[in-house]
Amino acid sequence: MKHATLPLALTMGDASGIGPEIVAMALARGAVPGGFVVGDVGVMRRAAVVVAASERVSLPVAVLERAADALEVPPRCVAVLATAGLPQGLSRLPYGRVDARAGAAAAACIRHAVALAQGGEVAGIVTAPIHKEALAAAGEPFPGHTELLQAEAGAGPVRMMLANDELKTVLVSIHVSLRQAIEAVTLEAVLTTLRIAHAGAARWGQPRARIAVAGLNPHAGEGGLFGEEELRFIAPAIEAARREGINAQGPFAPDTVFMRARRGEFDLVVAMYHDQGLIPVKYLGVERGVNVTLGLPFVRTSPDHGTAFDLAGSGRADPASLIAACAMARRLSVAG
Repeated sequence: MKHATLPLALTMGDASGIGPEIVAMALARGAVPGGFVVGDVGVMRRAAVVVAASERVSLPVAVLERAADALEVPPRCVAVLATAGLPQGLSRLPYGRVDARAGAAAAACIRHAVALAQGGEVAGIVTAPIHKEALAAAGEPFPGHTELLQAEAGAGPVRMMLANDELKTVLVSIHVSLRQAIEAVTLEAVLTTLRIAHAGAARWGQPRARIAVAGLNPHAGEGGLFGEEELRFIAPAIEAARREGINAQGPFAPDTVFMRARRGEFDLVVAMYHDQGLIPVKYLGVERGVNVTLGLPFVRTSPDHGTAFDLAGSGRADPASLIAACAMARRLSVAG
């Protein structure tokens, strides 16, 4: 079955956060054709009650036997493929609190979704937000989605891209301390990021994407006055990438390169560390951003926000970023 006709798997996220209800809300609005939830039936029934009240709609929950059955489910229905072996009582967990059971369940759902993707049963995976403290409390050795997905897929190097309709940024490092992020700026790390970014852009139809590379230091080091990482690692990586046919340019001053890309001078920006790359995109509107993991053997996207414990269970969470992530996953699955 071609990706264009396969269902889309949405993991439910942390049971105590807004993940289940934004997934249910997106499905209630008919915004994810062929989409179904990988998760706990009880959690999704609780979310459906919240969403039905806030949206003033009837929202039935359908339990699937297999992923392909999602294509037969009527629109505006929450279709759930239950993940085996989840902790008991998830639907009774209080909203807005870190709980190891929620962390364990979130990780199990991600693993289930990866198995479906690797088995060719789904077009891609859209992951609802998880809570890193809950994941750690459950004994998971991974700091976030990206690392867990990479391990489960048995993938080589992967990179996080955050994108909206104005700006795309790909990161050299993600969930590490700032000190570790600086140490992670090596020639090989930057070159690998450029290769992955180039391949990702080709997948969505830009085989000669104009890739701007941000410097690490103020003014991109100013010729070594403010740091040598640009001279020792970043510029040589750009030159090596260009010899491979990658249209990489820079390093550019990080305080202006994102503005230049937004104005259309570049197609995407490679940033050296997490906050350097994510703040500019999030500033343009969290509800518009989509997280894409590049380098996996399947499509994976997620919304550009966290579990929002303060909103969980209120019916006031905004599903816009999740809906955008589903649309992006569908586009990438068709393009790939």
